[in-house]
Amino acid sequence: MLKFNTQTMLEIITSLEEKLRLLNPKDIIEFEVLNPDIASSTYSGNLVDIEDTKYVYRGYKSWTDLAEILKCKMLTPRKLNPHAIIIRFEKLNEDVSFHKSSDTAEFKYGSESIFSKIDKNEEPSFVHYYKQALKNVDINKRIRILNLGVNSGDEFELIQKYATNFKKLELVGIDYCSSAINEAKEKFLACGNMEFYTHDINDLESLNLGKFDLIISIGTLQSSNLDFNPLFMSIVQNQLKRDGAMILGFPNCRWLDGEMIYGARVKNYPFSEMGLLYKDAIFCKKYLQQKKFRVTLTGKDYIFLTATSIRKD
Repeated sequence: MLKFNTQTMLEIITSLEEKLRLLNPKDIIEFEVLNPDIASSTYSGNLVDIEDTKYVYRGYKSWTDLAEILKCKMLTPRKLNPHAIIIRFEKLNEDVSFHKSSDTAEFKYGSESIFSKIDKNEEPSFVHYYKQALKNVDINKRIRILNLGVNSGDEFELIQKYATNFKKLELVGIDYCSSAINEAKEKFLACGNMEFYTHDINDLESLNLGKFDLIISIGTLQSSNLDFNPLFMSIVQNQLKRDGAMILGFPNCRWLDGEMIYGARVKNYPFSEMGLLYKDAIFCKKYLQQKKFRVTLTGKDYIFLTATSIRKD
């Protein structure tokens, strides 16, 4: 079994990458390291002297980050002795991902798809920043709310729990996947203040929904079947009230074999490449600023653009 005492992180990564190349998905690799609980207020990389032996200190965050980078799941460590533990990584199956599913709506995003098993509301890095965005737009005064790409309604679930005047809100969700919309209708059947439509976002005008106080779209507007810039400008001009607000979520992650893995991916790159994400986010920010909106960009695995009108007319 591998044992890492004073090796650098570069050496550790190189060693584990070589081992993982020889493993099959779901195989487990184990290695011995210093028990992170042995010290407090200690940064990774500091030397710790135990029984005349030196160790490089690293906290659990270093190991969970490394597991994610190596496309592994970190399993429960085993305590070897008071100052050492066994770290265990399970190699993920990269073929188990909705990103590799058929491009048809039902197979990729429907109620029986891999995507339907994802619950963003249980991911701290999503919930924290989405909650922050809801606070920034003052959700309790945004009566008419539109969600583009609502799927089964995850974002509405959090609004339902977070807003103090939820019953006074009017929520509308649109998605082109019919089974996901049917699931959302069933989920919120008792609410009475929600409407859901199976519809093409490219043709919002035909629904005659009027304008909204808040428009939300998480991981939808960058879809390959949408012309991002013209569609975004049309939504701001035609569906958003002059004193309205927006929350856009740009995915900076991939969903892989039960894990949310940090970093946006684009075709033809075997690694995370966030150029398109930055390009689209900055385009939206500049456009909204020109329209007299205050805009912030926050988040980690999802980059949240939050915009609120500062018009005085």
